[in-house]
This record gives sequence, C-alpha cells and structure tokens, in this order.
Amino acid sequence: MEGAYRLTHRGEAPTTVEAPFEDVTRGVINAVLELEELSGRKLLDGENIISPTQHETGVDIYISTSSAGGGLQMMVGGVVKSMTGESAQRAALGAGAIVMDVLASNDGRLYHEKVQRIRQLRPDMILLSGGIDGGTVTHVVELAEVLEAANPKPRLGINYKLPVIYAGNKNAREPIKERLGEITDLITVDNIRPTLEEENLQPSRDKIHDLFMEHVMAQAPGYKKLMGWTDAPIMPTPGAVGEIIKKIAEAENISVVGVDIGGATTDVFSVFERQFNRTVSANLGMSYSVCNVLAESGFNNVARWVPFNMDETDLTNRIGNKMIRPTTIPQSLEALIIEQAIAREALRLSFVQHKEFAVHLKGVQTERTISDAFEQTSSGETLVNLMELDMLVGSGGVLSHAPRRHQAVRMLIDAFLPEGITQLAVDSIFMMPQLGILSTIHPKAAVEVFEKDCLIRLGTCIAPVGKAKSDQVMLEYEFILPDERIGGELMFGDLKLIPAPFEPVRVRLTPGKGLDIGAGKNEVLETKVFGGVVGIILDGRGRQPFTLTDDTDFRVQSLMKWSEETNEYPQLEAA
Repeated sequence: MEGAYRLTHRGEAPTTVEAPFEDVTRGVINAVLELEELSGRKLLDGENIISPTQHETGVDIYISTSSAGGGLQMMVGGVVKSMTGESAQRAALGAGAIVMDVLASNDGRLYHEKVQRIRQLRPDMILLSGGIDGGTVTHVVELAEVLEAANPKPRLGINYKLPVIYAGNKNAREPIKERLGEITDLITVDNIRPTLEEENLQPSRDKIHDLFMEHVMAQAPGYKKLMGWTDAPIMPTPGAVGEIIKKIAEAENISVVGVDIGGATTDVFSVFERQFNRTVSANLGMSYSVCNVLAESGFNNVARWVPFNMDETDLTNRIGNKMIRPTTIPQSLEALIIEQAIAREALRLSFVQHKEFAVHLKGVQTERTISDAFEQTSSGETLVNLMELDMLVGSGGVLSHAPRRHQAVRMLIDAFLPEGITQLAVDSIFMMPQLGILSTIHPKAAVEVFEKDCLIRLGTCIAPVGKAKSDQVMLEYEFILPDERIGGELMFGDLKLIPAPFEPVRVRLTPGKGLDIGAGKNEVLETKVFGGVVGIILDGRGRQPFTLTDDTDFRVQSLMKWSEETNEYPQLEAA
C-alpha cells in the first residue's frame, strides 16, 4: 500500500542453538533463505546478511529477539517484599526476564535458606534494591551479605562473574561494593525507589538489556556472530512483546491488556494510567506445565466450561498425555473443547496473578512511618480497571490458531470477563516480538504493520456490570448498521452475537436497573463501537463473582446455548 508499511513475506526455521549444530546463526540463515525464495530478493552473501541494501539486494536493518536457553532468568531482592521487592520485580519483568525468586528481609526465610536458594537457582543475573535514597542502609547491606555468602555462579558459562545490578539507596553503594565488588560483576544504577512516592524503573531495565547482551547471550553458541549482524541490541522475546503493547497503547491513547499463552508460561501485559506492567505465570501453560493448571484451578473449574459430562480420571489422563507429548494438537472436537476449557483456566489464573501485581505504589499516601511500612505485607490497589479497558489482545497457539475465531473470542471473554465496552483481537502470526524490537527504532512502521497485517480484529464485547436477578433485563440496545437497525433486549444469563465488520457502528445502550455499561449506573450510553471478523458480542451473564451453576444439566444446557448463539462449535450443534 502506497505510503504505508506492510508485512510482505515471512519465513520460519527450527532453532539450531542446541546440538548437533550449537550455532544459533544456522537457524537464522535457514529462515532468511526461505525469505529469499519467497521474496525473490537476494539477502545473503554466503553466510552473512547483506546490510545495508546494495543495488536492490540486502536489507536496511536486521534486528533480533531471543528466548533461547529458557530466556533471561533472574532473581531480585528488596528490603520490603511488597515495596522495593515488588518494584525490582516490575523492573525485571518489564525487561523480559523470568523472575525465579524474590529475596527480601521480611520474606520469612532464615539466613541459610536464602543462601541455599541462591546457590540452587543459579540465575543469569541478580537485581538488588532496597531503601529510599538517604534512608537506612542496614537492611540492604544484610541482603548483600547473603549474596556474598552464597557466592553465586552463573547458569551459563564458567569464565565470567555473575552480573549483579544494584539499584537501591545510594548511601549504601560503598558497603555493597565492599561485599560484592570482588566476587560478582557489580553494576550500580539509579535507585528503583528513590522515594516512597516515586518508582524509577527505566535505568534498571536498560542495564538488564545491556547485561543480557554482554554476558548471557555472549555465552550461548553462535550469539557473538549474531550480535555482529544486528542493528539494535538483541532483546529477550517477552520484553519485545511488552514494547509493542506499550506502543499500541501510546499510539491510540488507550488502555490495553495483552496475553501470550505458551506451552510452559503465560505472560500478561497491561497498560493502565500510562503505567506498564508484565507478569509471568511460570507454571501455567498448555503443554509442559498443563498439569499445574489442573492442580491450581481444580477439576470443577475446568469441567464447568465443558458442555458434556466428564470424568475426573479421564481429564487427568488427557492432561498427562499432553504433558508427555507436548507438541500434539487435538484430533477430535471433544479434545478441542477440553483443551480450550483448560486454556480458559490458565488465562484466568494468570490474569488474577497479574491484577495482584499490577498495583499502585505501596507506601504512597499513607501516614505510616518507615518502620510501619516495613511490616506491611499486602499490595496496594490494583491498576487493572476492566471498565476502563479499551482493548484485549491474545496471542499464543491456543488463541491465535484456534480453528474458529469465535472460539478465541469465547476464551478471552470467559477468562478475562471484560466490563463495559472492550475491543477483542488476536495476533494471528505471532509477530509481536519482532515488531516490538522494531518499535524501538521505527515506531511508525512497527505499529502500522501490527495493526494492518498481524492484528486480527475479532470484534467488541459489551457487558453490563452490577448486581442482577435471573429474570432481569440487562441491556436494551440499538445498533445502526449500514443496511439496517438492530435493536432488542439482553436478558440475564444470555450471550448474543451481532455480526458486523470492522468499522464503526453507532449504538445506543440502556443498562438495566442498577447496572453500568460505562457511563455510570443507570446511565444511557450513545457511542460508536467496532465490529470484526466475529462481530459484536453482548454478554449478559454478569461479572465478578462470576459463577456457573452446580446443576450439571442446567450448566450443560447453558453452555450449549452460548455456544450456539456465538457460533463457537457448529459441529457440536449439528450433533
């Protein structure tokens, strides 16, 4: 398209970071060779990428993300677990790390237990924080002494010292250096929490990226050669996904929640009040950790999404087989329904964890002393306000590659329970990491390609919120489509699908008594909403606490009705 950036070709190849190749660049070259064939453009000179372009050959820039070796694995430490500990965790997660553990002075573990934990985990790097600038140094120095006693060794490589980033009270820098300067590669950056009212995460995140390149990636086979090709620092894959989520929120001035559900982990990203947060649910995935989803949710929570009777032993066996053979895909409609029921619970649990972590700064606007704050253990009020959520974006095989887009819609709505008016979308080809790192050097190109070529606009969910009775009208609606007007009532417990393409649709929404659709309780809302490849979904089932009846027959009847209304499983309806 003239004047716009578009994705024209994409190639894929298996990674070659492990034996027998042990050279990550081999896989990159194989993928680039596929691009050469698809595009008809010469991109390689032998085993080197041609850059910059030369006479209609080569590329202007080459960029890369990486999750090889299990990604970036970190430990973080803070004086108070729910304050500087949480801030350090936000810094590491936002940089794309998996946080293996959080050390804190008040985490309840004995000295030797902390030492043993550090030695056991062997992280790629450690982020140490604690104390406001000018405050006491005692507790953060005690954490440094724990690290000193552990004398931690890196997971990858034997010829370098473990990187430790100190981002705490500036008055403690010298004592920290005395204890860790010789045995670790100690780097000091600005305090993560210079005051109780301020959180300064960017210096720590930037340094994590730098050290990821210098230390972690330098130990992986072939990465030194790969780093010689790149025009921007290699970024951990989850960190890159976070970048595109932030850019979308910024470009459209909206609140966004993104989720990437994988085989071992589920990552949730959010931007509310211009604050970015990311969480990793390390044991909630669809293959390698699928057994943990069942353990945490319980059989009943999975079974409630299945429109037929299911034996607990049968479910356990199915999940066990998936864990043994993680790359298999459902071969029957029944297996697909069960897999998508499990996905709902993995997404729900991950989002619960995210809401508990994405909070306003702990300690702000309180009348407590520093010693009082030390004893605080609960988090502040969550930033996640579903009534303010504008867009929910899903990624990962079970969402992006669902046989029908209608199934992806149902999984997102059932798991996240969006409130008011929320756009729904999926990343169809998992390009968010690549576009995320592209956004750091060319934001316009990244956002345009994401919106035009990667984002599948599913539609919009409209869900009234408030206490409702079983026979209550939840919503009166009128949609003005190009060729017709559609109006009616949404009753409690119903789902309705109104097919509409991705274009603005004028709508008048009148919530039922005591309910809110986004303008306030009992307030009529006239606005524009967007359709999509599925359409506009009206959800009258109520919100938190959302429950499905224990009456099996009625539950199955309800699920069948919802499935039929949303065109989720046409084969099931035919049967």
